[in-house]
Amino acid sequence: MPPRNETAAPAGAEHSTLYVAIEISRKSWVVGIKGPAGSRIGLHTLAAADVAMLGKLIEAGRAGAERALGGAVRVLCCYEAGYEGFWLARWLDGALSVGTIVLDPASLLVNRKARQRKTDRIDAKKMVRALLAYDRGDAAVLSRVRVPSVEEEDRKRLLRERQRLVKERTALTNRVLGLLKLHGIFDLHPRARYPQGGFAARLAEARTAYRTPVPPRARQEILRLAERLALVERQIVEVEAERDAVVRRGAALSAAAASGTDTAQAALRIAALTRLKGIGANDATLLTHEVFYRNFRNRREVAGWVGIAPAPWASGERQRDQGIGRDGPAWVRAQLIQMAWRWLRHQPDSALSQWFEARTAGAGGRARRVMIVALARKLLIALWRFWETGLVPTGARLV
Repeated sequence: MPPRNETAAPAGAEHSTLYVAIEISRKSWVVGIKGPAGSRIGLHTLAAADVAMLGKLIEAGRAGAERALGGAVRVLCCYEAGYEGFWLARWLDGALSVGTIVLDPASLLVNRKARQRKTDRIDAKKMVRALLAYDRGDAAVLSRVRVPSVEEEDRKRLLRERQRLVKERTALTNRVLGLLKLHGIFDLHPRARYPQGGFAARLAEARTAYRTPVPPRARQEILRLAERLALVERQIVEVEAERDAVVRRGAALSAAAASGTDTAQAALRIAALTRLKGIGANDATLLTHEVFYRNFRNRREVAGWVGIAPAPWASGERQRDQGIGRDGPAWVRAQLIQMAWRWLRHQPDSALSQWFEARTAGAGGRARRVMIVALARKLLIALWRFWETGLVPTGARLV
């Protein structure tokens, strides 16, 4: 089936297609346009996010091409994925009915010289040429990014908000501890539960290593940091309560009841993943909303997207393994490796755990750290099969 928001390219489509590439930056956009009747790529500079002018450019290009050809002209647009997200693809699809490809910037071929020319105008031309080659059937010239629906994208927010809050909590805690240690105070912790006034009262009574009260400026800074830390902790509790409510809601649903909406199906599958001993609500939410909602065709695509698939290197008689590709989000890989360690602890009788123990028998710490990545890859594939078909990993226990 053709990808979402794009019709299948007919034979000889380049002779009836207007190709548009948008190089996005904070200050301006450079739009490259190639009509079906000519070989020249026209470049236009717009103010950043000026979608009204962008729409006028595309419509003018389409109208000119239709006059030259005397028939309908198809429009195909592309831009690189970045901080702007997918709003532009949705706008192009809704306002102009334009097929849009959001491409992975790292997939575009570049000159391997030590010093290469690079400007927004050059990049726009490269994207137009890559888009033309891709439309002709050369799928290797670029990698397209799947555009999630608004609902799919919104469901990611809960876990990502918790991740940022946890990082902020760690940073605030370390800052308070650093200020306390600056004055030789080692028996206070901002997250400890102190009776009778709490942390603020204990700070007022604390004495430095040189037997004086905490200096007033440092004390006020610590108290303000402690207030922000308390707010972050309350927000983490709220977010985790929302996350756990989704698990409970999914556990109460039947397969028939969940068939109506994507949100209900996601809740049902999160609850199913948490039935595997060692897979928590955070793990199941990450797998469902960040990884498994994509349409993977096989296990290699699953491991490759996360970036834990091996990257071979061979040239002539020389062959070596470059290690894992590290293509996907680093924080997802880190979570998967933590899941693999927990799997060993909670599922010691599973086939995956026994495979790991057999391969690392008598090995040192470094060998185990290398092999845990291989276990994470196998575990990810096993969980993907469980998510798709309900096949329980061999030897795994359900709760």
